[in-house]
Amino acid sequence: MREFVNYLLFGWYPYVCITVLILGSIIRFDREQYTWRSKSSQFLRRRQMMWGSNLFHIGVLTLLVGHFIGLLTPIGVFDTIGVTRDFKQVMALVVGGIAGVMAFIGCTLLLHRRLIDPRIRKTSSWADLTVLSLLWLQIALGLMTTIWTLDHLDGKEMLKFMGWAQGLYRLNPGAADLILDAYFIYKLHIVLGLTLFLITPFTRLVHIWSAPIWYLGRRGYQVVRSSGRPTARVAARRNVQPAE
Repeated sequence: MREFVNYLLFGWYPYVCITVLILGSIIRFDREQYTWRSKSSQFLRRRQMMWGSNLFHIGVLTLLVGHFIGLLTPIGVFDTIGVTRDFKQVMALVVGGIAGVMAFIGCTLLLHRRLIDPRIRKTSSWADLTVLSLLWLQIALGLMTTIWTLDHLDGKEMLKFMGWAQGLYRLNPGAADLILDAYFIYKLHIVLGLTLFLITPFTRLVHIWSAPIWYLGRRGYQVVRSSGRPTARVAARRNVQPAE
């Protein structure tokens, strides 16, 4: 029974989650583009929002990049460029730990903000609170895994998860056997992460596909006014006669 559950969760569940993530996101974009947004409430508790959002996004993006590179890059590549397995493990622990703490503090600020402020809580759906709570739990689990990682700085435990992840993208569900005896905390962290992929097309998490990187280099101003005539400041920018 233990082997069957392990095979189901780490052999086939990843394919289900990734398939739903991709197809569900495409269908939602095609049918419900007006719901494709992050539902920002930045005008309320703006300072807390700024700190929480920046810490959370920087930390999570660093963790995602680190996980993908660390798990999906063949170990032979690291050996070729001279990165030893114990050095890779220590770097993953240090960088991941710092990014994890940043993400955890940011997520805590965002969750506190939505739960404590009555105005923000009224505009937050149960899906918003559930997703944020799951993200908080996922980051907390990731930080907890560092306790067990300290006992495996030689990188041997890491190789199991690399073999599992790389076996999956080679369409080999049997790779789940490689982590059969892994610590439960690691397995729980993986399952919750895959579940977040699964629910992404149905929640606000879908906005991760629309990272507005092009905003960093855009020019011009966004004009916001209540009447049809330009204000003095907007008129100055347009080089037109302001409204009297």
